[in-house]
Amino acid sequence: MSFAGALRAELAERARRYAAEKTLAHAESYGAQAVVCFRPQGEMAHGNFLEASYRAICKDAEWRRRLMKVHTNARRALPASDHGRWRELDSCMSSDALLMNVFCYPRVLASAPVRRVLGIEAGARPQFGFPARVPLRNGGSDRTEVDLRLGDLLIEAKLTETDFQRAPKARVEAYRDLEEVFDVAGLPQTEKVFASYQVLRNLLAAHARVSATCVLLDARRPDLVERYYAVVRAVRPPELRTRCQVLTWQELATVLPKQLQRFLEFKYGIV
Repeated sequence: MSFAGALRAELAERARRYAAEKTLAHAESYGAQAVVCFRPQGEMAHGNFLEASYRAICKDAEWRRRLMKVHTNARRALPASDHGRWRELDSCMSSDALLMNVFCYPRVLASAPVRRVLGIEAGARPQFGFPARVPLRNGGSDRTEVDLRLGDLLIEAKLTETDFQRAPKARVEAYRDLEEVFDVAGLPQTEKVFASYQVLRNLLAAHARVSATCVLLDARRPDLVERYYAVVRAVRPPELRTRCQVLTWQELATVLPKQLQRFLEFKYGIV
């Protein structure tokens, strides 16, 4: 089994145990490797979220909109829901849900150790789905989003995703700073596509914004670490390379509040 497949199996089993212990409404997707999806428990609780984090999300209009992302495979993969449409962040495999559980937890960024691990200054406010606006050769900018912005740090979060996505070469070659930032021949690619597109795009965004970039992933995914550094090795500017960071959920967990640590350990196996 692949690293991603093994982690998906573990997270599904942990979600079943979590739902049983907490008596949470949930459903499982069809297929050999089921995914557990949790239903909202009224307006102030949701089985896929720690209560303190979910309450904070619901109080913030921008964060609350993030919850509304529709689950694209729900109609064919999940039973009909009596609470409305299934959402992406209902899934126990959602890296966005994990990201919001951590960074919407009250006062988590008030912690100096947390800020030190991330390399950010005090006062940073989480901005989820940040529009990167990477410059294009035609004078415009792209419309893709980075998972999270914290001050001058752009974060891409991963959990069970297979890779960092691929993109057609024409799409990548439309970026204004491609040759300035990368030794293009050294990028992972095939005849028609560039691999690890999200890493490539985030590095271009960091270059244009003179900001730092981080990939936040699980320590059980060494395959993603290798895919990340396959792109970083092709970066030309040394100063941009120094602003690249890989951080694991496990490393971050060591400086998080105890209640959040217990939740991450039980539900995600992040210790």
